[in-house]
Amino acid sequence: MKFEPGQARAWAQSELRGVAGCLMPTFTGDLNNLNEAAIRHDAALERELGFTGALLVSECGTTPTEFRRFIDIVVDEVGDDMVTILQASEPTLADTLSLVRDAEAAGVDLVLMSYPLTFYPQSPDEVVEFTKTVADATNMGMVVFALDMWNFERLHPSGFAPAWLEEMVDTIPNVVAIKNEIGYPGISGNAQVFKQFRDRVLVADPMEMNCAAWIPTFGMPWMGTSNYEYYGPEIPRMFELLQNPETFEAGMDIYWRLHPARGVVSSVGSTAVAGANLVHRMQWKYQGWLNGFNGGPVRFPQMRIDDGQMRALRRGLVNAGLPVTSDDDAEFFVGRHPK
Repeated sequence: MKFEPGQARAWAQSELRGVAGCLMPTFTGDLNNLNEAAIRHDAALERELGFTGALLVSECGTTPTEFRRFIDIVVDEVGDDMVTILQASEPTLADTLSLVRDAEAAGVDLVLMSYPLTFYPQSPDEVVEFTKTVADATNMGMVVFALDMWNFERLHPSGFAPAWLEEMVDTIPNVVAIKNEIGYPGISGNAQVFKQFRDRVLVADPMEMNCAAWIPTFGMPWMGTSNYEYYGPEIPRMFELLQNPETFEAGMDIYWRLHPARGVVSSVGSTAVAGANLVHRMQWKYQGWLNGFNGGPVRFPQMRIDDGQMRALRRGLVNAGLPVTSDDDAEFFVGRHPK
């Protein structure tokens, strides 16, 4: 979708709904090229499962040229059926600006803000200015990622102060949403962000286990982005049911049915991420493969997924009574469309 300056926020307030998952690139078996058939398989399945949008993940070892090709493939595959969201996770500001401009030209709708590994701001103004510089480079809507893993705690205990969000919402017209993950442990920081901003921009807690609290309390109409693919169509289905008081209990039935699998994801994921402050993309890819996604190779640098983690994640789906592939785990590393 092409936005004129200032249009994106109003569009998001009225149109951005449902659940946005995550799409990761897949390579050929020799890791020399993208596997287009595998990428199209995953994008089509994302749409089939009821996701209204997807994050285009940039942290799987693609070169800049490859990632731009990945963007083109996904945008072509989903067309106008899904909202595409760019993960602007690049080594430098210059790289980020280049990627954002190219993604907008390719027809991507939104950009999820990220900060380089070497970005070490000495004041809140630097965080706001970096964010504004990226936003000024595009008319795409921006999702501000208020996360407590950017290593900004020296500037505010929350890791991403509500006061910074206030300035961003006030001064950056194309901020359309806040991905809200601040101040853990506990949810008081999240609640403050919902209370302070929900009438001006969309606020989304991507942790699906929290949506039954935020929907009736703050009317959260959109959720994303995270590894919901593990559960097949169940997260979009649950989210829709929870929106209506008349079907809320049916949504909670799904919530409790997923709980055995949810506990495994939390256990495996929190152990892997602790200390790394990076998402375990191989884990996310394996979770999707268990439910029909392609799986298959990605490049270093990645965290390695081991047999114990795979057994636990498979067992979580079995214990929740959800569909799970009978294929041997060795097939995950090959993928469903080997090339």
